[in-house]
Amino acid sequence: MSKIEMKTPLVEMDGDEMTRILWKYIKDELLLPFIDLKTEYYDLGLPHRNETDDKVTFDSAYATQKYGVAVKCATITPNAARVEEYNLKEMWKSPNGTIRAILDGTVFRAPIIVKGIEPCVKNWKQPITIARHAYGDVYKASEMKIPGPGKVELVYTAADGSQESVLVHEFNSAGIVQGMHNLEPSIESFAKSCFNYALDTKQSLWFATKDTISKKYDHTFKDIFQEIYDAEYKEKFEAAGIEYFYTLIDDAVARVMKSKGGFIWACKNYDGDVMSDMLSSAFGSLAMMTSVLVSPSGVYEYEAAHGTVQRHYYKHLAGEETSTNPVATIFAWTGALRKRGELDGTPELMTFADKLEKATIDTIEGGKMTKDLALITELSDVTVLNTEDFIKAIRSTLENM
Repeated sequence: MSKIEMKTPLVEMDGDEMTRILWKYIKDELLLPFIDLKTEYYDLGLPHRNETDDKVTFDSAYATQKYGVAVKCATITPNAARVEEYNLKEMWKSPNGTIRAILDGTVFRAPIIVKGIEPCVKNWKQPITIARHAYGDVYKASEMKIPGPGKVELVYTAADGSQESVLVHEFNSAGIVQGMHNLEPSIESFAKSCFNYALDTKQSLWFATKDTISKKYDHTFKDIFQEIYDAEYKEKFEAAGIEYFYTLIDDAVARVMKSKGGFIWACKNYDGDVMSDMLSSAFGSLAMMTSVLVSPSGVYEYEAAHGTVQRHYYKHLAGEETSTNPVATIFAWTGALRKRGELDGTPELMTFADKLEKATIDTIEGGKMTKDLALITELSDVTVLNTEDFIKAIRSTLENM
């Protein structure tokens, strides 16, 4: 069988621990036998990030801007224990955070629906995609412990030296205080990414904040979304038969629980962090969750929503068998290949991505799966496979298609 040709390379970002092992299995069994795979490779494994003083992470992001599509393996964000374990020069920042900042991107996460892995919320019939604003708020906050009575103010000093202040609180005891920020250009990019992705996937878009309480901070998010929608996207949404809908975050949660799914739910940074984990668990598993970073300029970076599966990696190093779920990582590759095919006008690459996804789902629905899925499936008489055998089973299903 002749291999499918690629016109333009993907940016390939390799990663850490067990997901790095999955990465090689997936390429060897499911991609290289069928595709003349062209990638610009960057090793984002922690040892190589340390060797390059994290320059490789920046290089991979700039390459993604150049080529338009990237696929990323899960990576370690080091803490103090990792600094010691890997003998790091310093506690390097999150690669995802660095890449998001450079690409000015929004993260979209959606569950992979498989028969037999049923959502906890029984009326959810279609995926619910979380769009998380990946800048600012509590993640960029400054904090202080207040030792005792006193006054805390928020002070803005303009470039000309003039000042404006507001009282945060008059403390009569010890306490805590936090100051957080966001940027209007970042919120505008977030809004445009959400509107573009909704049009791209033909899904309605919900956006939710708490503007009734946060009358300046959250209200600014609401206003920017509405202004951009009215000026640039209203007619496009109407033509596509989809809608933009704003509501309060607590109302959105209530509506989500009663919905059938099939829409994008845009959230501020913290809300998106929490709600994406809630949805992944409610739909079945974080290992069954896609994740794509989309910039307003039309750059895409696909990855699995989960981490590096450290516990399985240590078992693997000890020579023990593991049953690690590779589905989200497979779908990272298929998402990137489909987008590459779409941008390059290579329909056969898009068809291959569709078939590989279907082969993966059909294999699970046929009763062959990793241990994590066997523990939650409603299917009977399932066969639990180790990581490598599960990937080989997917290849067999793909070849039979």
